[in-house]
Amino acid sequence: MDEQKKLGRWVVAVLALAGLGLALTNVFVDNMPKGDVQKIEGYTPWDEETVKMMETLPVQDGGRIKPFSTFAAFKMLGLHGARSMKVMDGQGKVHKIKPTEWMMDTLFRPEFSRQMPTFRIDNSKVLESIGLEQKGRRDRYSYDEISGGIEKLARLAESYEVIEKNDRDPLQQQTIDLAYNMMNYRVLLTYFEFVRDPIVLKGSGESGAEDRTAKMSHVLAVLPDIRRQVLEKQRNGEGPGEGIESMMMQLQERANASRHGLVVLPPGKEEKKAWRSVGNAIYEIAMGESPTPEDDLSDIVAMEVMVSKIGKDGEEQKEFRDELFKFKQRVEKRANARGEMKKLSLEVMYFKSDKFLYAMVLFLLGSLCALGMWGSGLGRLRTTFYWGTLGFTAVATLLCTVAIVIRCLIMSRPPVGNLYDTIIFIAATSVVFALIVEWMSRKTFALGMAPILGMALIVLARRYEVGDAKDHLDPLVAVLDSNFWLTTHVITITLGYSAGLLAAMLSGVYVLMRGLNLDDNNRDLRLSLTKSVYGCVCLTVFLALVGTVLGGIWGNYSWGRFWGWDPKENGALMICLWTLAILHARLGGLIKEWGLHFSSLFTACVVAFSWWHVNFLNVGLHNYGFTAGESTIWWFYIIVCLFIMFGVIMMLIEKYSVLQKVEKPISNAKMLES
Repeated sequence: MDEQKKLGRWVVAVLALAGLGLALTNVFVDNMPKGDVQKIEGYTPWDEETVKMMETLPVQDGGRIKPFSTFAAFKMLGLHGARSMKVMDGQGKVHKIKPTEWMMDTLFRPEFSRQMPTFRIDNSKVLESIGLEQKGRRDRYSYDEISGGIEKLARLAESYEVIEKNDRDPLQQQTIDLAYNMMNYRVLLTYFEFVRDPIVLKGSGESGAEDRTAKMSHVLAVLPDIRRQVLEKQRNGEGPGEGIESMMMQLQERANASRHGLVVLPPGKEEKKAWRSVGNAIYEIAMGESPTPEDDLSDIVAMEVMVSKIGKDGEEQKEFRDELFKFKQRVEKRANARGEMKKLSLEVMYFKSDKFLYAMVLFLLGSLCALGMWGSGLGRLRTTFYWGTLGFTAVATLLCTVAIVIRCLIMSRPPVGNLYDTIIFIAATSVVFALIVEWMSRKTFALGMAPILGMALIVLARRYEVGDAKDHLDPLVAVLDSNFWLTTHVITITLGYSAGLLAAMLSGVYVLMRGLNLDDNNRDLRLSLTKSVYGCVCLTVFLALVGTVLGGIWGNYSWGRFWGWDPKENGALMICLWTLAILHARLGGLIKEWGLHFSSLFTACVVAFSWWHVNFLNVGLHNYGFTAGESTIWWFYIIVCLFIMFGVIMMLIEKYSVLQKVEKPISNAKMLES
C-alpha cells in the first residue's frame, strides 16, 4: 500500500469518526440536563400501577383524541427540551421522572412540580435581563427559581412582541418564548385550584368566626336556587348582595384557571362534538348553558374526590388510584360510545417502544461495521464486517418501516404529511434505495453508505422533534387533508428527495475514493459507482417530474391554479431542471465522470433547498412546515461545496500527473533520436 493510499484511509477514518462523534453529541450530550440534580424535600415517586393507569387516560389536544402520555410528553419536550429529568429526594436518592409522572406532579402535586428543573434556558442573559441569578450559559431552571422575575419577564416580552419576528434578535425571541412557556406551565399548575382552594362564602361566619367555605360542586348544585333569588331581588329593585357577588367572582376565577391546559371531559351527548376542560364545564353550568348539567356536575364531583385523595407524603396513592380508575371509566365510557378510544393503546405502545431510537443505534453499529469493511482487506474479517453492515442496516430499516406503518394506522393517513414525516420517510426509503443499488452492483459502496445516511437522517429527525416540540401525529391543515393526493403527489416528491440525496452521497464516496486513491485505480469500481449515480439521477428526475405535475393538478383542484411560483413549487422545478441538465450534459459529452459526480453532489444542495430551506422564507401557500434552525442548512451547503472543491482540486492534480507521465516518454524518445 503506497503512502498516498495510507494517508487517504486516515483522512476518511478521521472524517467518519468526527461525523459519528458529532451525531452522538447532538443526540445525547446536548439533551442532557446541565448542572446538579435538583433536590426536592419530601418527594416521593408515583407508583408504577398509577402511572400506567394515567398513561391511557384520553384527552383532547391538537385537534384529536390522544393518550395522556402523549399529551404530557410533548408538553414536557416543549418546556424542558427532553422527555425525562432527574430529581433528588430528601434522603439523597435520585429519581428519573418521565413525562406522565411530571405532568401528574404538575396537575396534582404542584408543590413538588414548582421545584423541578422544568424550563430549559439556552441563553442565561434572558434571566440576567430580569434580574435573576444564573447558573451556566445553558441550563434548566424550576418555576420557583424564575417566578421572582415573572412580572418583569412579562413586561419585556410584551415590549418585544411589537417588533416584527424577523427583526427580533435571539435574546428578544427567547425572552418571548420563556414568557409563553411560563404562562402555559402555570395553566397546568393551577388547573385543579378549584379543588385545592374552595370558595369562601363571604358573610357566613357568625359571632366573629371565619367565613365558611364550600366545594365548587356544592356551589354549582345550588346555583339554580341562587339565580332565582337574584331575579326576585332584581324585581324588587334590590342588588344581589355582597356575599353572592363575591361567590360568583370566585367561581369565575376558578373557572378561568381551569379553562385551558387539560381538555379531558367528553361531551355527554353524541351530537356535541367538542370535548371540554373542567373550567368550560363549570362556566356552562353556572350560565345555565350545559345540555347535561347532571353529568357535568358528576364529573366535577369525581374530580374533586380524586384530587382530594392526593397525599403529600405519597402514602395515599392507593386511594387516589381507586378514584382515578372511577373517573377514567366515566371518561372512557363516553369516548368509547363516540369511537374515540380505538387507537390510544397503539399510540402508547408506539411512543414507549421508541423504534426510531433503536434504529438509530443499529444504523450507528452498521456505520462502524461499514468503516471496518472498507478499512480491512480481503478475507474473513471483511466478510464479517460485510454481513454485520447488512444485518444492522436491514434490521434498522425494518424498525423504521414498522414505526412508519404504526404512525399511518394512528393517523389514518399516508406516511408523509408534515416536515417530521418527510425526514423519517426519506431515512427509510433512501436506505432501501441504497440496498437496491448494492444488490444490483455488489461493490459494497452503496451498502456502506446506507447506514451512514440512515443514521444522519434519524439524528436530524430527533433534533427536529426536540426543536419543534410538536406532536406530529396531530391532524393536518385543511389544505393537506387529502389521502389521495398525499399518497400520490407528496410521496412521489419525497421519494425524489430520497433518490437525489442518495445520488449525492454516492458521488461523495466517488470523490473521496478517487481523490484519495482508495480504489487502487480500479476502473471497474469507478464505472460501477458512476452508473449507480447516473441511475439515481434518472430516478430523481422521473419522480420529481411526476410529483411536480401531480402537485400542479392538486393545486388546481385546491387553489384554482396549476402553478403559482410558490417557493415550494419553485424548489421542485429546480430539482427537475437541474437533474435534466445533468442528464443532457452527460448524454451530450459536456461532462465526464468527474463532472457527473460534481453535478450530482450539488444536487444535494438543490434537494435540501426544495425540501428544507424554503420553509424559512415564510411566504407561499405551503406554509405548513416552517421551523427554526436555519444555520444548520448553511453548514450543510458549506460541507457539500467543500466536497466539490476538494474533488476539483484532486481532478486537476490527477490531470497534471497524467500530463507529466505523458511528457516524460516523449522527452526520452527525443534523446534516443539525437
